[in-house]
Amino acid sequence: MTAEKLRVDKYLWSIRVFKTRSAAAAACEAGKVKLNGVSVKAAKAVNVGDEYEVRTETRKWKVKVTGLLANRQAYSEAIKYYIDITPEEDLEMNKRVASSFDTGKRQSKIGRPTKKERRNLDDFMQED
Repeated sequence: MTAEKLRVDKYLWSIRVFKTRSAAAAACEAGKVKLNGVSVKAAKAVNVGDEYEVRTETRKWKVKVTGLLANRQAYSEAIKYYIDITPEEDLEMNKRVASSFDTGKRQSKIGRPTKKERRNLDDFMQED
């Protein structure tokens, strides 16, 4: 389904740049979505031919709008509504960032001890 008028946050969500529409709106408000080098608000209307620069947590995008997509669809359908024109050097940077991505699991011997380690410490301290 295509639309006549479409908000930037809804468009970026529908082409699967962001997982949620609220995340897309938050990125707009934080100045991470730019049209011609100028930050845009979430309610800005999208037009065919616009080129947006978008910074997400994981990568930097530069997309050219080829069609308006109002509802989220499968990735294979969504890619028909934009052209990824991200410069080569940004793609290389994205790959480097992805390879050093933190999984969230605590690294060994860094930070707070786990519950099991705390129990072992408590047992060790109680043996006096």
